[in-house]
Amino acid sequence: MKSLLNMICLWQQYCRRWVLPILLIVLMTQLIAPSAHATGVYQMTQPAPGNWVIDKAEVLSRVNEGAISSSLANLAKKTGKEVHFVIIRRLDYGETIETFTNALFEKWFPTPEAQANQVLLALDNLTNDAAIRTGGEVKSLLSDEIARSVAQETVLLPLKEGEKYNQAFRGASDRLVAVLSGNPDPGPPQLKEVQVEGTFATPEETKESNATVWVIGLLAAATIIPMATYYFYLYLQSQ
Repeated sequence: MKSLLNMICLWQQYCRRWVLPILLIVLMTQLIAPSAHATGVYQMTQPAPGNWVIDKAEVLSRVNEGAISSSLANLAKKTGKEVHFVIIRRLDYGETIETFTNALFEKWFPTPEAQANQVLLALDNLTNDAAIRTGGEVKSLLSDEIARSVAQETVLLPLKEGEKYNQAFRGASDRLVAVLSGNPDPGPPQLKEVQVEGTFATPEETKESNATVWVIGLLAAATIIPMATYYFYLYLQSQ
């Protein structure tokens, strides 16, 4: 019996010294690590000339990214209107896609003159929220109503149907190029059935949730098992 008690004491000391700190570190890592993928405006440097698509989320295929870039480059050459697409994995805490887009637009194009012929369309890959900002000279062709439709319908409808990022941004590119070239607005895509709100957790949310559950379970086990063993020992002593 004495040896059993010694084993219990050693196990409790081991848990306090090693198991609990390690589990706490794992839990904090799972909670903090996702923020490493967040993108703030301060991280977005001025795009190089001819760099029309910044895909930090890596959701576009090389073929489609190349086709979009070529189409936007031709638009800039022919009309002087410049369109930039930005796709990030997730926003900084407290940021919305609208505040991110506005702040980035004003960072890249700080004066009304610099903003005049610019269009910035941004997407947060985690929530699939999109926003658009346009300059003053662009509005004569691209009204605020059409711009909102590009962000909220042309981009988002294919994503709600099945996360079709290539289709979403090819459609946005084609529509913006048409309108900014002075052609009639082709309008948003026509989808028969769209799921308005997802009912399943994202892979990131599932991963975080599972990790948290495992760590909490291990923490509970590390506390309960020694106590149960100790009370079982006391029970045997009383018999």
